[in-house]
Amino acid sequence: MFRLETEVDKSRHDLLRRRLRDTNTAASPILRALRGTPGERERPLQVWALDDAGAVAGGLVGHTWTTWLHVTYLWVDEHHRGARLGSRLLAHAERAARDERGCTAVRLETWDFQAPEFYKKQGYDVVCVIPDYPPGITEYTLTKRLG
Repeated sequence: MFRLETEVDKSRHDLLRRRLRDTNTAASPILRALRGTPGERERPLQVWALDDAGAVAGGLVGHTWTTWLHVTYLWVDEHHRGARLGSRLLAHAERAARDERGCTAVRLETWDFQAPEFYKKQGYDVVCVIPDYPPGITEYTLTKRLG
C-alpha cells in the first residue's frame, strides 16, 4: 500500500534527482563517461546588450551542457527590434559556446507567436512541434549544428 502526496518537498526533490541520476549513469555508458568531466555540469551563458545609459536593450540567457548550448530566453526591447540585435545576441552566444566551451549544437524552444521564423532564418531546424501547449498555442523545439 502506498500513500501518494502532491506537496512540494525540496529534500524529496533532491533525493529523486540523485536517484534518477544514479540510475541513468548505471544504464548509459555515455553518461557514465561524462561523470567527473567538465562537460558533466551545466554552465550558465548570458549575453547582454546595453544601451548608452546602461539599460538592458536585450539579452540571452542559457546554459551549456556537454556539447550543447540551450537557449532559455532571448528578448529584445520593442524599441530596438528590427535592428538585428536579436541576431547579434544569438550569434554571440553561439560563438562563445562553440569557441570557448566546445559546443557543437544549440537547442531552444519558442511559441508560435514568438519567433519560430526568426530562428529558422538563423539556420535552426524545427525538430518538435507540440500543439496546444499551452492551450491555443503551439510550442516549437528547434536545433542548430554549430560549424
